[in-house]
Amino acid sequence: MNHYDIVAQALSYIRQHAKQQPTLNQVASHVHLSPHHFQRVFTEWAGVSPKKFLQYLTLHHAKTVLAQSASVFEASSTTGLSGGGRLHDLFVSIEGMTPGQYKMKGSQLQLNYSYGNCFFGAYIIASTDKGICHLHFYQNQEQAFQELQQAWPKAILVQQQEAMHLQVNAFLQNSIAPAQGRIKLHLSGTPFQLKVWEALLRIPEGHLSSYANLARHINMPKASRAVGTAIGSNPIAFLIPCHRVIKSVGGIGEYRWGSERKMAMIGREAASTPPAPTHGLTFDFD
Repeated sequence: MNHYDIVAQALSYIRQHAKQQPTLNQVASHVHLSPHHFQRVFTEWAGVSPKKFLQYLTLHHAKTVLAQSASVFEASSTTGLSGGGRLHDLFVSIEGMTPGQYKMKGSQLQLNYSYGNCFFGAYIIASTDKGICHLHFYQNQEQAFQELQQAWPKAILVQQQEAMHLQVNAFLQNSIAPAQGRIKLHLSGTPFQLKVWEALLRIPEGHLSSYANLARHINMPKASRAVGTAIGSNPIAFLIPCHRVIKSVGGIGEYRWGSERKMAMIGREAASTPPAPTHGLTFDFD
């Protein structure tokens, strides 16, 4: 079992038993490790202790970051940058499919795909000659491939690792701007979906936004539900950071690739770039 799987199991247990305030010993026992070993494994993965990591996932912290992010989002929209975050539109660029390509669902288009692993688990990635078009995390590899087929029913799928796949893998492993230049995305979506996905790129690393706030920033304040649907159909995990959108009351909310994975992404980013002091710890960890 790799470190992410251990962390995911721990986060799932904590989420399910939050009212009982699980101790470090209890969580370690659930993942079949000694408290000392679990603390070491978790800290190696997250960069901080379990207690510190989990304080970034408390309701108080989420509400604090949401309150700050409105102004940060506004500033990043003006400058074209996502603040101090490492993931921003300087090195992630989106090109939408033409209306004809979108309608034809990949007809006469070759997609090269490969598999990889990173901090957040196993993933499948696919690309056209213009950029990455598909990046999904998975638990079952066969199911992941079937989802790729369903997303591109008329495309020619070839298992072949491309240089841009390696470029993305390097980013997922290190969370730093790729030395090879921009990560290019070639996406199949409606104009509204593309607009939402582009807006997601402007949420700084370590910050969060709500569905309502995102709707306001694309000048469609009454479209929160439609924004949520577009976020849920995001075909590019992590690079288009839909994990940074949570409920306006501070709840983590659902995630296409699992709530535990979303918690892991939010917590790891917050641990790397803590945006605000936190108080009111929810979990009794040593």
